[in-house]
Order: sequence, then structure tokens, then C-alpha cells
Amino acid sequence: MIEPCGFPFSLKLLRTRALDYGEQAELHHHDSWDAFVAEKVGRLVLLTTKGATNLWDFEFQTGDCLLVGRESAGVPDHVHDAADGRVKIAMPGGGRSLNVAISAGIAIAEAHRQLRG
Repeated sequence: MIEPCGFPFSLKLLRTRALDYGEQAELHHHDSWDAFVAEKVGRLVLLTTKGATNLWDFEFQTGDCLLVGRESAGVPDHVHDAADGRVKIAMPGGGRSLNVAISAGIAIAEAHRQLRG
């Protein structure tokens, strides 16, 4: 989690909403973009409607960090510019975008599929 978030953030609320899976997640909380960048390891892969590469054509690598922005506004330009990869999920029928949680789940599943074993 990188502040400022697009929603009220607390570890207690997150663990409550995560149900049985909250204890399995490794959560990192950063007070700012600069604090995140200082700790970042691996490539930064941004899910964005402005992505140059379709998710299904992107080659994930171990250590990639998947980043999603706010549903309403995405990420600021400086974050977009800092990404090592910018991927999109093609929307058939001309839809603009999927819900951010659904998009993240799809991208995580594809990264896992590619990197399994």
C-alpha cells in the first residue's frame, strides 16, 4: 500500500476484510511514493488502460511488483513514467475498464500461471 490511498486504510480493517487470508498476505505499507521507490526490488508492472502491452502478451518475471491505481483516476503521471512495464486488459465490445480488484486478480493469476513451477 502506497499513501495516499484512494480509501481509508488501516491494517485492522484490511485483515478483517481479508477473512482467513489476511494472515497469509505479506503487506508492505509505504508513507509515500518516494518511500516505496527506495525499497522497490524488481520490475514495476503497472496495470493501466494506457498500457502498451496486452496482459496476455506480457512476460512476467520473478520479483515483479504489480501496481494498480485508483479506479477513478489511475496513477499520477510520474508513477506511470516510472513503470518498467505497462499492461492492459483488453476490453471486448469497447468497455473502458474492469473493476480494479478484478483486474488485479486477473493479472496476478496470469503472472502465477506463467511463473509456476
